[in-house]
Amino acid sequence: MQEVGCRTCRARVLVQKNSLPHTSVQWTTDAAVACETIALRVADGEYAARVTHCGALRASIQQAVREGIVRVPEND
Repeated sequence: MQEVGCRTCRARVLVQKNSLPHTSVQWTTDAAVACETIALRVADGEYAARVTHCGALRASIQQAVREGIVRVPEND
């Protein structure tokens, strides 16, 4: 897994690409607190673990893939 920081809130998560469309993201407790999207939804009563994504983080991960920071394995 590669560490990726959100370019909006600076939350740092671990990311693994198994293919171009498949991304695994491991949130840390610190990242869940730093992410405004998650923090707002938790404040509204939702459990952080049930927040499936953050658009800003998704964009940051896509940029990390384009920059080669997060590698996508080649198909066999």
